[in-house]
Amino acid sequence: MANAAQVQRMSRLMIKTLRDDPADAETASHKLLVRAGYVRRSSAGIWTWLPLGKKVLENVSRVVREEMDAIGGQEVLLPALLPKEPYEASGRWEEYGDLLFRLKDRKGADYLLGPTHEEIFTLTVKDQCTSYKDLPVILYQIQTKYRDEARPRSGVLRGREFQMKDSYSFDTTDEGLAESYGLHRQAYQRIFERLGLDYRIVSAVSGAMGGSASEEFLAPAAAGEDTFVDCPECDYAANTEAVTAKVAPVDGSAVGEIEELDTPDTPTIEALAAHLGVPASATLKNLLVKVDGEIVAVGVPGDREVDMGKLGEHLAPAVVELVTAEDFVDRPELVRGYVGPQGLAGKAFRYIADPRIAAGTDWITGANKEGKHARNVVTGRDFEVDDYLDVVVVEPGDPCPNCGAGLRIDRAIEIGHIFQLGRKYADAFELDVLGQNGKPVRVTMGSYGIGVSRAVAALAEQTHDESGLCWPREIAPADVHVVAAGKAKQTELALEIGEQLGAAGVRVLVDDRAGVSPGVKFTDAELLGVPTIVVAGRRAAEGVVEVKDRRTGEREELTVEEAVARLSA
Repeated sequence: MANAAQVQRMSRLMIKTLRDDPADAETASHKLLVRAGYVRRSSAGIWTWLPLGKKVLENVSRVVREEMDAIGGQEVLLPALLPKEPYEASGRWEEYGDLLFRLKDRKGADYLLGPTHEEIFTLTVKDQCTSYKDLPVILYQIQTKYRDEARPRSGVLRGREFQMKDSYSFDTTDEGLAESYGLHRQAYQRIFERLGLDYRIVSAVSGAMGGSASEEFLAPAAAGEDTFVDCPECDYAANTEAVTAKVAPVDGSAVGEIEELDTPDTPTIEALAAHLGVPASATLKNLLVKVDGEIVAVGVPGDREVDMGKLGEHLAPAVVELVTAEDFVDRPELVRGYVGPQGLAGKAFRYIADPRIAAGTDWITGANKEGKHARNVVTGRDFEVDDYLDVVVVEPGDPCPNCGAGLRIDRAIEIGHIFQLGRKYADAFELDVLGQNGKPVRVTMGSYGIGVSRAVAALAEQTHDESGLCWPREIAPADVHVVAAGKAKQTELALEIGEQLGAAGVRVLVDDRAGVSPGVKFTDAELLGVPTIVVAGRRAAEGVVEVKDRRTGEREELTVEEAVARLSA
């Protein structure tokens, strides 16, 4: 007798496929997941997962669970509705800003919908673990997260509500944290390989999360919002926000004294370079920003742009914003369009420079006077740099920090991120356990996330073709899609094949819909993306069906017995 749970008849399935792309869809995953009836938009950035979509989502979750359990992870489920106080204690009630969904209960107490759960996991372990004997421990959950994205887009790739696996490790030593981090790194590799994702592991910055080591798992895709670099000559790969140029100091002792230049009407690098007949790379651009309200200057070569996202990540959790005209009022030392670091650094503002502004390099830069610039301004002689941060927009061909070869740049979807958090949250909540010597030991933590719903979209982006979705078998909503070409005999045979395959433990979707043309059924089979398609068509009366591999397009005619035997195996 067939396992009824393994056989799904489309005549009884709530599914409505669409021939046309949604008007607001820009990415392939958005178009195809909606057209194939996997998801429907409820409101901006909020999605309903329909029956087939829920199966795919659950299959991703199953793979994640299996690999997390394999490294000793213990699954929990924390609340999504969270009190304000823990997030105030960690500072993230303010740091998250407008990303938080905030609400009050009937008594006026403040709550939020969880964007991530470091604070609550820390408090849970503080309540449950009191001795070094209770550690190490790895806890994880698969749960809905909430972030009030300003511009939710690309379907389920960037929503305001999404499914995420977040796990946390708790150890008593840094060596233990490194081991837990390594276990997660290996588990993530197994997860993404099982899911059939093409991915890269790249160095990343920790940003507002804090901590030390940080790596991202990126799925290359044109629809990706992340950019990363890799080196064709070595194994270097990094998110563009984590790329750091290595520039050696030079001997600037032979450079002459500062020379003031008359440069009227040259407030931009382009105008200055044209006026002086020099390349933009010979000039020093000084961008003024506010960091938590304080003016900071950022120096970069004139031919490069400041990556504000990169700057923000480096300075997180501080808030970084551009200065406005009002910020120059009552600041006569700051001459708009003619700012130079000489004579001002350490007095008027903190000066951050890109590594390319190395000690000994000489520049043409603002003279801090209207219509004036200065030549022969030498780093380390005429001005000091408070902090070096690589903040320029990375360009193709920039030298690899490891070997010097030209870097390549590509777009990708972030599907996972792992952090060695250290003691940031343990300090905030005084998470200590009794050590072997009877004295308190401060716990150290790791944080590890996988975008479960995002992985579905990433797979759709990477595996689709011109006809529709092409799911890897591990996460497809069914193993076999049996299509009855239309007549009663063909439908009867299709259902019989479905029963036999279901009895053998194969997950089957049978298109037995009456009144639907064979052409529509074939189109839907391609659109839905189940790995194997079996067609009960013109030779059904002979007991012969066509078996098609959805990904390769290879077709073969087999008897029903041969088809069932092969697909059951």
